[in-house]
Amino acid sequence: MKGKFITFEGSEGSGKSTQARLLYQHLKAKGKNVLFIREPGGVKISEVIREVLLDVHNDNMTKECETLLYMAARSQLVYEVIAPALKAGKIVICDRFLDSTVAYQGYGNGVDIKFIEQLGQFVTDGIKPNLTFIMDLNTAHGLSRTGKNKDRIEQRAVSYHNRVRKGYLAIARQEPDRVKVIDARGRRMEIQDKILGFVDTIL
Repeated sequence: MKGKFITFEGSEGSGKSTQARLLYQHLKAKGKNVLFIREPGGVKISEVIREVLLDVHNDNMTKECETLLYMAARSQLVYEVIAPALKAGKIVICDRFLDSTVAYQGYGNGVDIKFIEQLGQFVTDGIKPNLTFIMDLNTAHGLSRTGKNKDRIEQRAVSYHNRVRKGYLAIARQEPDRVKVIDARGRRMEIQDKILGFVDTIL
């Protein structure tokens, strides 16, 4: 792959989407060939799956169904957008990727992590981010930022979201070269400056 793949991860309300978009805007202003996408979603089929996953009325969805739906959405996005963009030499910034499934469905819901990793290898065609940022924030504080209209995942108990946060930190310990934990409590542009420092090393 000639391009670079940068992903943003984090618990609810951590500011990862804001930081991902700020990085996209910065690189675009610098004249870089850059693409910004989100998960689940990004293409027509994946956006439809996103609606099913986040719909609060689907409260009887099993953890197995949930895991497979996230993977299905990811597979389509990789096939239609991520793989072609990386082959073309673009910088791809993605709001969530496979680490989300490990954290949310693995650590959070108790789905076997080895299974998630094996299935992830299949649906991503082996594509892995060059750099991943985990925006870390106190769980209760993050959830307070999500507003009143919470989606199906956001509505889950604080204990669930605590497991997700611990999962992310475990991922960071396992892959320190790829994964960088960013304290999400600071000012927006101060956080962005830290992120840019890491991005410069791979560009």
